[in-house]
Amino acid sequence: MRTYTAVVMSDEDGGYVVCVPAIRGCFTQGRTVAECRERAAEAIEVHVAGLEADGEPVSEEVGMPRLLTVTVDE
Repeated sequence: MRTYTAVVMSDEDGGYVVCVPAIRGCFTQGRTVAECRERAAEAIEVHVAGLEADGEPVSEEVGMPRLLTVTVDE
């Protein structure tokens, strides 16, 4: 059993976009946060299965991701 952090962000069109920072390329989306949790679990399972099938290493989460606020000039 593995545990990963999923980052949920509001989408411009409503709903949410989800990424799993510890697994490069692992993204999904959902209409509600509850749906995002379900879809994130599915996305992680599929992504990990693909990595294992390809003989690639499966990354483990090392500490919680940090959120930063960055201001840039436009």
